[in-house]
Amino acid sequence: MDKYIIVTTLCDKEEIANKIINTLLEKRLVAGTQVSKVHSKYWWNNELEECDEYKLEFRTKESLFTEIKSEINIIHDYETAEISYFEIIDANVDFINWINKETK
Repeated sequence: MDKYIIVTTLCDKEEIANKIINTLLEKRLVAGTQVSKVHSKYWWNNELEECDEYKLEFRTKESLFTEIKSEINIIHDYETAEISYFEIIDANVDFINWINKETK
């Protein structure tokens, strides 16, 4: 039985965010997405950096993660993109059925 997950990634350009979102939705790899603007601080090349980013969250099935990760890496312009997921635990049946219906 498939597990259900929320995949996350961040990017700093709205056009990249929209291209990732549209590609994953059109290929039916995800059922839906949420976008939030966030402010990030992080170490990069021994320098403390900060920037505004778009945080993308996708509802999907774990069995699609490898393909999702591949598609994001093709589009993403970061040298090291965060692409991770966490499992959805104890969700209602209608929500799980929606993910199943809307993904391949």
